[in-house]
Amino acid sequence: MDAIDVLTNLEKLKAHFQPIFSADEHVVIAYEVSGKLIDNEELISLNTFAYDDDIPEEYRVEVEHKILHLALAQLAKESKDFDIYLPCNANLLVLDYGESFFEIIKKYIPEEELSRIVLVISEHNFNGEFRQLNNIIRYFQTYGMKIAINQVGSESHWDYIKTLSPNILKLDIGQLSYQSWGEQNDLFTSLGKLARKIGANMLFEGIDKEYKLQFAWKNGGRYYQGKYLADVHTGTIPRDQLKKSFKERCQQFILTEKRLLEDNYNALKTLQNALEKFVQRMKPSSNNTDQLLALAKELDAYSFRLYICDGEGFQTSPNIMCIDKKWHIQEEAVNKNWSWRPYFLKTIIEMRNDQSGVLSDLYSDIDTGEMTRTFSIPVSVNEYLFIDISYDYLYNHNIFR
Repeated sequence: MDAIDVLTNLEKLKAHFQPIFSADEHVVIAYEVSGKLIDNEELISLNTFAYDDDIPEEYRVEVEHKILHLALAQLAKESKDFDIYLPCNANLLVLDYGESFFEIIKKYIPEEELSRIVLVISEHNFNGEFRQLNNIIRYFQTYGMKIAINQVGSESHWDYIKTLSPNILKLDIGQLSYQSWGEQNDLFTSLGKLARKIGANMLFEGIDKEYKLQFAWKNGGRYYQGKYLADVHTGTIPRDQLKKSFKERCQQFILTEKRLLEDNYNALKTLQNALEKFVQRMKPSSNNTDQLLALAKELDAYSFRLYICDGEGFQTSPNIMCIDKKWHIQEEAVNKNWSWRPYFLKTIIEMRNDQSGVLSDLYSDIDTGEMTRTFSIPVSVNEYLFIDISYDYLYNHNIFR
């Protein structure tokens, strides 16, 4: 259906609402508005209409405003125990500095209830002057309205998002397959860190399978949306419709996660205890390369590289590096400084004060590109041994968390 067909059939336009559930209460806490056109008993979604640049702006604004009128007129008659998510094309919003959009909202929602309104915008396809959009958003926020950034992902401008200070980040996992779960972890971990840094909650949408709900829960999602929980309706549903079943699912997720965390903790503890015993027995030092080489051979099943640094991050020993299953001495590594690495000095301080070993988080090695963890331990007053754990060991013992 083209733009003219839509505009000449606006009387057939219906507002639709998709429930949004919370992780803490397991109830409906909001509805997201959308518009659908009824054509010969077929429902045609207008979700992309406002973003079609081939359609004149005034037509897109007219349809967006029509959906807004229909939705708010209906929801204003309902209870006040839920928020209302209003998608909006930021390029259209700035045309009149958001005035017409805001006027429609105020027609149906009293000023003291404007905190229920969540404006949903996509910053990555905004083509105008960002400062202007930011000023409009700031104005809306002075009335208590909340902001959600839509379709946050690898294409997002993170600096823009930080500037806008949104309340919610919306992450679409509709295309997430069970097989690609692990591959997506880095991106969603980074997005989770961004959300915590700016004080935003994460909303996962596109949840149409149980494993996607589990993924959202596991990755810090506070809000959930998708047809697995509840599809789009022309009205609202009981607030606690899924409370019992939702709680039961989450309890299963909790049991699974606790078991994985327990297994992971035990595997890491076993690794750390084994490495500490080897080090204590061998007592390596930077001035005895033969001793380091002997230790490396003892650690053949665990490590692919080891070396010693001083308290300022300068390497005082060669690298003892496993290449093609043989240990090699790399003298060129001596005197390199590693203090620029994230958490390096923090780890040194921790080891110096606790006089115990420290096992790093998982990261990608600069030289090999493989995932690794580093075990660090003091070996003298100002020398610290670093043991890089091999990918094979991590894989075989399932300690990638």
